[in-house]
Amino acid sequence: MFTLPDLPYAYDALEPTISERTLHFHHDKHHGTYVKTVNELLEKAGKSPATLEEAIIGAAGDGEKGRKLFNNAAQAWNHAFFWNSMTPSPGAPGSDLAAAIETSFGDVKKLGETFVEKGAAHFGSGWVWLTVNVKGSLEIEATHDAQDMVTERGRAPLLVCDLWEHAYYLDYQNDRLKFLKTWFGALPNWAFAGQQFAAAMTGGRPWRHPVSMVAAA
Repeated sequence: MFTLPDLPYAYDALEPTISERTLHFHHDKHHGTYVKTVNELLEKAGKSPATLEEAIIGAAGDGEKGRKLFNNAAQAWNHAFFWNSMTPSPGAPGSDLAAAIETSFGDVKKLGETFVEKGAAHFGSGWVWLTVNVKGSLEIEATHDAQDMVTERGRAPLLVCDLWEHAYYLDYQNDRLKFLKTWFGALPNWAFAGQQFAAAMTGGRPWRHPVSMVAAA
């Protein structure tokens, strides 16, 4: 039903921060396995959701019965959002997002320090997010395991960094702090974050997981 979306850049485009080897393992193996498992679980259950967001919300509503589907679908969504949260040419936040950063954190440097601190202090696997709430205030929060932002209410994701060890172990071993410092200094996709911020503030359409040709048929 769903296909693994391509990376929005070449496998070696994020070097030296993230190696080509890591991206092949992370995208092709880890992310690919989540998508494959989602399809297998949906087929077994006789379900055909039109979008991955629909699959996540439906599985979350099934409680423990839908836990395995939720975990894999949410992880597939989180990974796709993560790829879009990075770019080889990060530039700087646009004016509206920059103003929100100044209000909430003071400046991008302070935002980065808080983002890195929150991610490094997170116990276990998960994700560290830059989000915006309904009042326009920016927040940084860490989530455990497959916890997502699709089922959350009152805030929208702007950027995310993967805290699972498979995201950085080949390049940084167990040094998550170094990974996060390097990541924030080199890869945040501020244009993408700005689009997400604008959508949240204006009621526009935020990023959605790509719909495969199979799912769209």
